[in-house]
Amino acid sequence: MNQIANLDQQDKELFRDNLKRFLADEVAPHYDEWEKAGIWPRSLWRQFGEQGFLCVDVPEQFGGYGVSFELSCLVVDEVSRAGFGALASGLSVHSDIVAPYILNLGTDAQREHYLPKMVSGEIVGAIGMTEPSAGSDLQRIKTTALRDGDDFRINGQKTFITNGQHCDLIVLATKTDPNQGARGMTLFTVDCDLPGFNRGRNLDKMGLHSGDTSELFFDDLRVSADAILGGEGKGFANMMNELPRERLILGVGCVGAAQGALDITVEYVKERMAFGQSVADFQNTRYKLAEMKTDIELSRALAEKYTKIFIEGTLSSAEASMLKLAASEMQGRIADQCVQMFGGYGYMSEYPISRAYLDARIQRIYGGTSEIMKELISRSVVAS
Repeated sequence: MNQIANLDQQDKELFRDNLKRFLADEVAPHYDEWEKAGIWPRSLWRQFGEQGFLCVDVPEQFGGYGVSFELSCLVVDEVSRAGFGALASGLSVHSDIVAPYILNLGTDAQREHYLPKMVSGEIVGAIGMTEPSAGSDLQRIKTTALRDGDDFRINGQKTFITNGQHCDLIVLATKTDPNQGARGMTLFTVDCDLPGFNRGRNLDKMGLHSGDTSELFFDDLRVSADAILGGEGKGFANMMNELPRERLILGVGCVGAAQGALDITVEYVKERMAFGQSVADFQNTRYKLAEMKTDIELSRALAEKYTKIFIEGTLSSAEASMLKLAASEMQGRIADQCVQMFGGYGYMSEYPISRAYLDARIQRIYGGTSEIMKELISRSVVAS
């Protein structure tokens, strides 16, 4: 992999052009087929790794570029804008959630073992938090990791796990002391080839069809204490510390996806004829396009502002929640308005705008629902 040091704007644009070319050549011709199959091929992860598009801000000593988080934002933005929402979701979980957990919380041995293989795509990462009875309220999880001699025995179940069919590594949230609430939670690195690990079905979703979203089961799965990530009993605090990046990258993806939906809508209304003129010539169309563009740019400005604050190390949970709330709600509005401009054709599955509409709906749910975002934001407002 070629190393990129101190990226300037020209470097970023070259990287973007290479990514766009890769998506056009290796993803676009097959994406509809993968959507129908409900999963993309495992080999695609190695292709992304070989091209240097995974975990780009991981330090060079572990195989990454060691560059700014901005380059990771560029990857998610471009994949989302291209209309590959399921792929953007899987990539962001791998590169922007799991890899930072390992980098920021892991021991030297954990970093050296996992990160180079995540950069190359040899190992695919997933995050195991959500359970059938615990979504946004992570303190309600029931998966346990109880001491058994020098090891821990893990029992429980996770659901709605992105990359669940392809993953080789799970950052798993457990209860090591079920009586201690948040203080009894611990994270583990779990290898998916261990006895006691079982994948459930690939869940049939409203949108993001080619993304493998799965149930995972743990039946007396044994791990050593070396698999603890970030300290025993510190799991909840560690998850709270990592959530700002997760919600930030979700917001970035929402902006990219909304821009992509607007792009294809603009092309359509310029070509579509009605009453002897293009649909783009109607004042209502032009005004709606102006409103949508303004809506997108407002969220883009907030994403850029908070990306800089995150890089400085001072992004708060409330700020990340504001971006996630604003951008995901914005994406939903844009997708709906774009379908309206396509008319009846927008309701047809063969048109990409239909997929953009379905893929947008989950953005207001995963990574924390809009309602949870409002609660978190409101606490910061009252506290101030």
